[in-house]
Amino acid sequence: MVQILHTDKAPAAVGPYSQATEVNGFIFTSGQIPLIPETGELVSEDIKKATARSLDNIKAILEEAGSSLEKVLKVNIFLDDINDFAAVNEVYAEYFNTHKPARSCVEVANLPKKALIEIEAIAVK
Repeated sequence: MVQILHTDKAPAAVGPYSQATEVNGFIFTSGQIPLIPETGELVSEDIKKATARSLDNIKAILEEAGSSLEKVLKVNIFLDDINDFAAVNEVYAEYFNTHKPARSCVEVANLPKKALIEIEAIAVK
């Protein structure tokens, strides 16, 4: 049975989807753009700050679900500019320093709200 997950410590879904779902001990987060949960403001001035905000949102969702970044199996990163790859990796390494999940990172034509980055994750409980 699929469980719908939600926390006030991450931005609410802005469409017909959930922050995350859980099934059979697996947690699937929706893509997190760098929105500040308390204000709904988009972090858009700096890719490093935007990356940290997106990862903080994922961390909050996983913790609410009884998981953590250390239990992430796969991460997908969507960038509006692949030239930000090195800067994103710098921040990403602060969150995933010893635990290194599988990952994809691609440049896309556009992201919701003109965000610089969107990150999604799959974790175990």
